[in-house]
Amino acid sequence: MSSPIDGPAPQEAPPRKRRGFAIDTTPLRNPAYRRLFGGITVTMLGQQMTLVAVPFQVYAMTGSSLLVGVTSVVALVPLVVFGLLGGAIADAMDRRKLMLITSIGAAVTAVLLAVQAGLPGGSNLAVLWVLTALVSAFSAVNQPTRSAAIPAIVGPELVPAANALAMTVRQIGVIAGPLLAGVLIGQGELFLTYVIDAVGFTVAVFLVRGLPPLPPAGVTAKLRLASAVRGVGEGFVFLRTQPVLLMTFVVDVIAMLFAWPQAVFPQLAATAYSGDANSLGWLYAGISIGSLAMGLTSGWVSRVDRQGAVVLGAIAVWGVAIVGFGFAGSLWVAVLCLAVAGAGDMVSAVLRSSMLQLAAPDDMRGRMQGVFIVVVAGGPRLGDLRAGAVASAFGVSIAMWSGGVVIVVAMAVVAVAVPSFWAFRASRVTLHP
Repeated sequence: MSSPIDGPAPQEAPPRKRRGFAIDTTPLRNPAYRRLFGGITVTMLGQQMTLVAVPFQVYAMTGSSLLVGVTSVVALVPLVVFGLLGGAIADAMDRRKLMLITSIGAAVTAVLLAVQAGLPGGSNLAVLWVLTALVSAFSAVNQPTRSAAIPAIVGPELVPAANALAMTVRQIGVIAGPLLAGVLIGQGELFLTYVIDAVGFTVAVFLVRGLPPLPPAGVTAKLRLASAVRGVGEGFVFLRTQPVLLMTFVVDVIAMLFAWPQAVFPQLAATAYSGDANSLGWLYAGISIGSLAMGLTSGWVSRVDRQGAVVLGAIAVWGVAIVGFGFAGSLWVAVLCLAVAGAGDMVSAVLRSSMLQLAAPDDMRGRMQGVFIVVVAGGPRLGDLRAGAVASAFGVSIAMWSGGVVIVVAMAVVAVAVPSFWAFRASRVTLHP
């Protein structure tokens, strides 16, 4: 059998024993995947620390939760542009080379973030926003490129196991990164927080350099910008004709827009929970703690047939938990509510992704996943803007519980207004070739 990549063929995996609930580590026997997995591992911690450090720095400079929300929108624009085009770019050039370019760019940006944090007179908000936009742009291209490279490296059979490993280490990073960032920031080490991100991407560059060439299969001509933009437009035209697929995005946008809470974390840590050590880190880790717990016990989710109904129920749980977060009187009650919200979000994300894979034809799946990435990453940034604006005008509690109530009501409206989504059953869908 010929190799799908220009280099050493994926190693033949020995027969795998049934592991029950244990994660399958077979892909790690492949040297090329170990390099890719290592790159994800060393960068995830620093990336999550930077996601805490930037809003903290903005709030420390301005004292405004609104400007923390605006910072998320600054990151959103390049995320949308490069998120939609990133898949097309990755399909037009050697993916190893593209990962190298974006990893080097991310490393340089992290160094510049550290430099501006260490300036004697403090940083400038405009400089911080420019660097935040660059971080978002490099990430928007790097992440889909790494995902696209996995099948060529490990072969089709090991793709699910390889993805599970990558997602698991990401969740660990999402929890550990904010906690470590909270400790360092609490000790006045904002500079060191950014340095760790820079070191991670530098190590990743050397790991990616050791990969074999990863040219896309079947590419005979260079992709031009006009054709890439036209393809994105065709995807949106198709989406308008598919109410079930469209609603998988709409319900998530509603959930994130009205109840994404991160913009208020710096304010809560500085005021309501200032007496609790590392409160900022715990607040940022709360949602991911719940997501990881649900992920480790999610065997039942793969057996759900009424996927649309369970998605609406899971998002309603998210809304109720955010209402509880808005009324929380202590840090630990707040973290518990965030964890419950994260568990609901994990169920929603898994099932919405499955619905997309089932109901979209093969020639549209790539573009649908591009939209999925933009919605998943972009929705929270719009939510940050809303939460920051409402919190600045009316207070954190109102910003949170009002959004949670809107979500619960909205899910009930969706169930009535779009019965095809509520009635969606995985068992009744014919998988498109």
